[in-house]
Amino acid sequence: MIHKTAIVDPNSKISSNVEIGPYSLIGPNVEVGENTIIQSHVSIVGNTKIGKKNKIYPFASIGNDPQDLKFNGESTKLEIGDNNKIREYVTINPGTKGGGGITKIGNGCLFMVSSHIAHDCLVEDNVILANNVPLGGHAHIEQNVIIGGNSAVQQFTRVGKFAMIGGMCGVVRDIIPYAMVHGNRSILQGLNLIGLRRKNIPNKEILVLSEAYKEIFKNENLTENLKNLSTEIKKNGLVKDVVEFLEKDKKRPICTPFSK
Repeated sequence: MIHKTAIVDPNSKISSNVEIGPYSLIGPNVEVGENTIIQSHVSIVGNTKIGKKNKIYPFASIGNDPQDLKFNGESTKLEIGDNNKIREYVTINPGTKGGGGITKIGNGCLFMVSSHIAHDCLVEDNVILANNVPLGGHAHIEQNVIIGGNSAVQQFTRVGKFAMIGGMCGVVRDIIPYAMVHGNRSILQGLNLIGLRRKNIPNKEILVLSEAYKEIFKNENLTENLKNLSTEIKKNGLVKDVVEFLEKDKKRPICTPFSK
């Protein structure tokens, strides 16, 4: 059902059973998947593709120009998956030519009131951004990450899967998978044990990860500590995720217990 006051460009592609509420605006290059609900006063423009069964709340702005002074109107994209909840006043920008040209969001995410996803971000499945959380451009947020209210993630930062970041935290360093982080500037406080147990990770697997964590972060010499990590511990799947994350090319330093 499309409300009579909604403005829906005839060149847009609206699938079956999509609801579009009063005074919402849908641009010509927008695609919306089946059973998506778009409430009132929502703006969706640009080369934006939205999947199935999403719910978008009033005053969200999706697909408008990136907040990047280098952006010059070039054609870039925004892709949003299925089953996401995009709450009031959320803003999501497409990519830029210099950043690969696409912003991409996975499935099953919750973006709470006034959160922001900047240009060229990659947000994987089941991510939760609490109220007023902005992601800077080019941020990569892996699956099942939770970021607490009023925290901010600096551009080009990576946050590993299942990490939990407390509220009012400035994230200026890469966060390893399964981490627990908080502080005025992000400081690694340990592992997200509650999150791991909620996902039914076996305790014996968690214990191996805990042992690896102590070895990797026993001092500031991460490179040497990784080198000395036993082959047996490295076989653990959770540990492997952390080691691979640490060894990847990166633009930001790693968040550690010694971060200042």
